[in-house]
Amino acid sequence: MKGMPGSPSSPNRTRTLISFVCIYFFWGSTFLAVRYGVEVLPPFVLVTLRFLIAALIVLGACVIFRKPVLPSRRELGMLVIIGILMLGLGNPGVAWSEQYISSGLASLLAATIPLYAALIEMLLPNDGGLPARGWLGIFIGFLGLSFLLWPGLRDSLHGDSRQIIAAGAALFGAFCWTCASVISRRTRFRIGGFAAAGWQLLFGGLFNLCVMLALGRYHHARWGVQAWSSVAYLVVFGSLTGFTAYIYLLDHVPVSKVATYAYVNPVIAVVLGAVILHERFVPVEYVGMGAVLLAVFLVTGANLKTGAVNVIDEDIAASGSV
Repeated sequence: MKGMPGSPSSPNRTRTLISFVCIYFFWGSTFLAVRYGVEVLPPFVLVTLRFLIAALIVLGACVIFRKPVLPSRRELGMLVIIGILMLGLGNPGVAWSEQYISSGLASLLAATIPLYAALIEMLLPNDGGLPARGWLGIFIGFLGLSFLLWPGLRDSLHGDSRQIIAAGAALFGAFCWTCASVISRRTRFRIGGFAAAGWQLLFGGLFNLCVMLALGRYHHARWGVQAWSSVAYLVVFGSLTGFTAYIYLLDHVPVSKVATYAYVNPVIAVVLGAVILHERFVPVEYVGMGAVLLAVFLVTGANLKTGAVNVIDEDIAASGSV
């Protein structure tokens, strides 16, 4: 989200450390929370509740603390576009996929965001190409992706196409998320980052509400402790605690360091999935996991040739998992 100060100020070490723990652990654990949620709630019910509740809290806090909250007409249009792309198509794509694939695999597929960002940046005016390190990362990343998709593709050849379709939905969601991040990086919001996030949450939630009503699958929701716990965790720790820590880090720490969550979150998700849900990868998927994480490291560390600012890092940091 934009509207953040351009240069970091002096950080409080303890607060910075806690903030990093929040975006590393809480955002990494959201894949596990979504996996629990979609076991009892249709995906669009889960994301609708998550985003609308979080939107009301964020926008309400802006009003209470008298922060600028009303966007201009132009800002409103951009917030609608970003909110629908990121939270109406991007996040729900990953959530829908977790009905059929593990939370760890979903997190690794979502980790392709830096690869998409690198490719999209090169197609835009006023941006240059990647150095050799970036191209190597993209090659390794998509090679690793083929390893991750191989078990699902193999199953589809035997008549079970659910996993490969779910993987495709997760990749489509990651692509939409990246497009929204690129747009967000190029848009300045007078109202500031928190208010902009609140409006994006609202528009993303409303879009998901329309999809939920159109599909009519909300009747299949099984309300209980598991459902409400999942929603509460995603709202409190995914959307509020994690995002607050993220905003603090953007204000006080170089963007390149904040962007490291892009390759830490999948590790957290895979570990939690293995320990709590007993998810296991087949050997070829472990190869894919290593390749994707290495690719993200290479791409996020590669500057575009047009200048000193690492715009890939900015795009990833702009895509905080609200």
